[in-house]
Amino acid sequence: MPVPWFLLSLALGRSPMVLSLERLVGPQDTARCSPGLSCHLWDGDVLCLPGSIVSAPGPVLVPTRLQTELVLRCYQETDCDLCVRVAIHLAVHGHWEEPKGEEKFGGAADPELEESRNAFLQAQVVLSFQAYPTARCVLLEVQVPAALVQPGQSVGSVVFDCFEAALGAEVRIWSYTQPRYQKELNLTQHLPDCKGLEVRDSIQSCWALPWLNVSADGDDVHLVLDVSEDQRFGLSLYWNQVQGPTKPWWHRNLTGPQTITLNHTDLFPCLCIQVWPLEPDSVRTSICPFREDPRAHRNLWRAARLQLLPPRGWRLDAPCSLPAEATLCWQAPGGGPCQSLVPPLPPANVTVNKALELPLLNVHPNLCVQQVSSWEKLQLQECLWVDSLGPLKDDMLLVETRDPHNNRSLCALEPSGCTPLLSRASTRAARLGEQLLQDLQSGQCLQLWDDDLRALWACPMDKYVHQRWALVWLACLLFVAVLFLLFLFRKDQVKGWLRLLKEDIRAGRKSATRGRAALLLYSAEDSGFERLVSALASALCQLPLRVAVDLWSRRELSAQGPLAWFHAQRRQTLQEGGVVVLLFSPGAVVLCREWLQDGASTPAPQGPHDAFAASLSCVLPDFLQGRAPGRYVGAYFDGLLHSDAVPALFRSVPVFSLPSQLPGFLGTLQEPGDPRPGLLRERARLVSQALQPALDQLLKAPGDPGDPEDGTRDGT
Repeated sequence: MPVPWFLLSLALGRSPMVLSLERLVGPQDTARCSPGLSCHLWDGDVLCLPGSIVSAPGPVLVPTRLQTELVLRCYQETDCDLCVRVAIHLAVHGHWEEPKGEEKFGGAADPELEESRNAFLQAQVVLSFQAYPTARCVLLEVQVPAALVQPGQSVGSVVFDCFEAALGAEVRIWSYTQPRYQKELNLTQHLPDCKGLEVRDSIQSCWALPWLNVSADGDDVHLVLDVSEDQRFGLSLYWNQVQGPTKPWWHRNLTGPQTITLNHTDLFPCLCIQVWPLEPDSVRTSICPFREDPRAHRNLWRAARLQLLPPRGWRLDAPCSLPAEATLCWQAPGGGPCQSLVPPLPPANVTVNKALELPLLNVHPNLCVQQVSSWEKLQLQECLWVDSLGPLKDDMLLVETRDPHNNRSLCALEPSGCTPLLSRASTRAARLGEQLLQDLQSGQCLQLWDDDLRALWACPMDKYVHQRWALVWLACLLFVAVLFLLFLFRKDQVKGWLRLLKEDIRAGRKSATRGRAALLLYSAEDSGFERLVSALASALCQLPLRVAVDLWSRRELSAQGPLAWFHAQRRQTLQEGGVVVLLFSPGAVVLCREWLQDGASTPAPQGPHDAFAASLSCVLPDFLQGRAPGRYVGAYFDGLLHSDAVPALFRSVPVFSLPSQLPGFLGTLQEPGDPRPGLLRERARLVSQALQPALDQLLKAPGDPGDPEDGTRDGT
């Protein structure tokens, strides 16, 4: 029974089944037609000369579709070759000439026209086949009674048996008529190898083929080759790229049974394995077993990089093709999601490692490129012009829409949506709508993109900032007044700080003006927890400590991203002999456990400013490799977390409960030779006074992380 080509593709792709093929006996080529057609195969091959396209003199037969099947051409029971059967579907092209003059209105019919309609439509169909190193062309004569067909109607098919080809080869097939009335049909197919067909006993070249199995063992993948002990064979691992030639990665000549181990980080969807015996003209078996492996797809996205190509080009670098769509988006400096824009980029399956042009008139630092996977998940985002044009700008993006009558409407792209400029909405764009419209009309806005129906404009907002200086000065005066009132109500605490400063100066500490560096890392859970962290950081700043925390560096975070910001702060802190403080909370513990359970995928950041989630990929290796002691300190807050909730991996460094263990915590943070124990206790008391109100407020808040029903309070 013949095997349809699409079933072979399924068998070789995902299904482990092996298919048997129909056998043809003898070396002769044959042709057969569907009912109603008559056909004849010319003896021998012909020259492959398509020629130029000519006009059809009337109705003619032309090929419309090609189909292929695989069969075996056998000379003996165990001596067969793989063969490609080709089916050519035919249809009628062109029309009969209509009668003119009086013949059209009942005059005498043209005898020649009637004779042609009662004759046969005949065509010479050429079938061209190429499979390195073979090239053949055969000629088929086909005819059908002209009275039985209509223009545009399918008349049947002709089946040719068959073209011999090598296992695993790429074949190309063309079909056209002589003379040629239309563009030739073409088809390209990759033939399977011995692994995917039930031919090992029929094709002699498959007898000595090494057989390969792929198995998984935890994070490792084993390639097991089942061959005899003295057989020599070649093994090659390569990236089968859709665009361009294959890219070799690893090659060895081996002997006997072998087991090759690959780490899960080496897997990619396009990683293929080829094996063959080291003999002349041997058949090579190739399989690509990781096309559907989730680990391979995760590795591919981690390896992908977006690159800017001046002036308005870009390129996606990746080892394999990516099933994704690229879109342009607008990233506001205040954080938040990048908002998709109208200008289209090449749709599905962006060509990797190839320069692409952005459909823009001008570029802007807030314009970013997103890669969205086929399951609509954001995989990659890069603001390509930040390095060349500077950080993100506080510009307003205007979207202009035109109708067929050239009527224009303008709206401003904001986080809540596109706000009409002259609306009564309570947004910044609506309040400044008239001014922005004047800026656009006076040419102060930069046009980014334009077509017949839409346009994008970036309007600067810097000049409107000075209009709010009066409110800023009023806010500053109110702030000073509040500070003065706090000073009056908390004189004793202020005196304590002054006494500490006086004793530090008296002790002659040179580092009092500079202090030791401390980097605070925490998981941003809610505003109450951020206020608690801010209170701790502010209190530590009153000591001889230089504190860095992402709460105070939101502008740098927006410009650099959480991971880049953490790298820079961590490197600077450790180079200066400082310490990194890990503040554990329920959310931070969950992130750590997720990372430890699945180290192959770093937890996604919980927000645009969450440096804790972004830093896990660098912090955890320090603990795993024993580099953490002396460089890291852990802490959690009383009532928010059990003492044993901190993952065991992080207990290789001191972990303190705050504020109950503040003296030990501050003692660990101080440098050698810091003040005496009495002064340390006084500092702990002052820090506790500053910390306790924020902690009490967080514990009293409804649904807070420390709710007793959640089981996260420390009972001590």
